[in-house]
Amino acid sequence: MNGARKTDYTNGAQQRLVKLLLVMFGDVVNGYAASALAKAVGCSQSVMTRDLFNLEQTGVAERDEETGLWRLTARLPQQAVKVHAAIGRAETRLAETRAGIHRSTDY
Repeated sequence: MNGARKTDYTNGAQQRLVKLLLVMFGDVVNGYAASALAKAVGCSQSVMTRDLFNLEQTGVAERDEETGLWRLTARLPQQAVKVHAAIGRAETRLAETRAGIHRSTDY
């Protein structure tokens, strides 16, 4: 379609949350100060407080009571383990398919 208008569905808050999650994957053990996270994603401390609250409500992030640092819960890293396992299953299936093709006597 020549001359068609492209719709921009970009949402700043959603973009910021994704960036925040990616930053938080950098240290899932110790975590980060909220101020460091705000600086990393380029927002104010109050915006970061709201974002972290929302991630906490979904069970994705938690605040360490002793250190006050924020880190991801096991919820997202567990998904990464699932992806890795799925890739392993796909590799096994591919290897079995290749072996079956090489065993074939039809050629």
